[in-house]
Amino acid sequence: MRAYDVIKNKRDGKKLTQTEIQFMIKGFVDGSIPDYQMAALLMAVYFKGMDEEETYWLTDCMRTSGDIIALEGIEGVTVDKHSTGGVGDKTSLVLGPVLASLGLKVAKMSGRGLGHTGGTIDKLESIKGFSCELTTEQFIDAVNSTGVVIVGQTGNLVPADKKIYALRDVTATVDSIPLIAASIMSKKLAVANKVLVLDVKVGSGAFMKNLEDARELARLMVKIGTQAGRKVTAVLSNMDEPLGEMIGNAVEVKEAIDTLRNQGPESFTRLIKTLAAQALVMADKVTAEEAEKKVEQVIADKTAYNKFLEMVKIQGGDVSMIEDYSKLPTARQTVELKSDKDGFVKEIHCEEIGLAAMMLGAGRETKDSVIDMAVGLKLIKHVGDEVKSGDTIAEIFVNPDLDNSKAIQRLKDAISISPEKVTAQPLILDIIS
Repeated sequence: MRAYDVIKNKRDGKKLTQTEIQFMIKGFVDGSIPDYQMAALLMAVYFKGMDEEETYWLTDCMRTSGDIIALEGIEGVTVDKHSTGGVGDKTSLVLGPVLASLGLKVAKMSGRGLGHTGGTIDKLESIKGFSCELTTEQFIDAVNSTGVVIVGQTGNLVPADKKIYALRDVTATVDSIPLIAASIMSKKLAVANKVLVLDVKVGSGAFMKNLEDARELARLMVKIGTQAGRKVTAVLSNMDEPLGEMIGNAVEVKEAIDTLRNQGPESFTRLIKTLAAQALVMADKVTAEEAEKKVEQVIADKTAYNKFLEMVKIQGGDVSMIEDYSKLPTARQTVELKSDKDGFVKEIHCEEIGLAAMMLGAGRETKDSVIDMAVGLKLIKHVGDEVKSGDTIAEIFVNPDLDNSKAIQRLKDAISISPEKVTAQPLILDIIS
């Protein structure tokens, strides 16, 4: 078999066989197939697509290209959540403790951020002493003890995806639904959780800009997961504006703590309830209504908050920073962004908000960039809200030693005010199971 023939078959719109896909993935990982031939195949897939069977074979080949995390020794139903990414997305910090307090086991591997704000691991590391690196034995013991642990991804988990994504990023082949689905699901299926909830973001701050494409991606990922023997549901949620109010690292941890204390933003709490309820439905076969009541209870009585404290403690974090989160990294200066007109918030361009936060220092422009845990912003007004001239739209947490003028201007340009009343889109757009 030759890589040339596989590339030609896909270029001509033919369906690839499982053997052909295995040959290409194995060869690319071991170095016998060069970058330029894999790049050619990715471009052929971009234009010609893959059917569901091809996409499943691709996912499975990528899944088995490195370590498989079997989760042996964990007692009970293991559950994971994956978000396709967005601005202000601190969901795992709340959802993990909520699910653990309801008896599920959350053995979660998360990543760092590149662009926008930091990833889940970056946010957790704003807590002094918190360790995201545990041995396999420590990881299993901690999950059995507390019910929830969040660690960094292992170095050899799905190496095929790391190599392929690096090529997609520089060859304009990122926006391909089969390639997106295979990338996400290969990593999720490499860890043997029994239940998986997918949070598929839709809108200006999301990877999927429109609902039709997001539904197609969600259906494909649910089908791949089901075919692999897992229970999978996808929740499509609105990312036309940031999730919750806080965007940054330490500030998002603070908002997560508020939410676990039953004092979080309504929209963010709504998403947590929906995702958690879907996981419970798959794990316990309860109705969605019964599941939501259970979720509401563990938030209201602080059971989930106490579970978060347990997680922080067992992973070496300073629990006093959670109990009094003024001890978390805090910016030395706050700048108020004010409206210069009367009207209604028409649009908050989510991606631009994220890029403004990155310019403040809350995200990485390159993988070597150093994150400032303290900087970020709080959105005071949201789409549909009425504003008067002089009203504060956002509070910006800055390092005064830097020139933040371009970031502040970018933030201001991302928020548009209309004289006419605007109706905000619902947060939950669809659920696919």
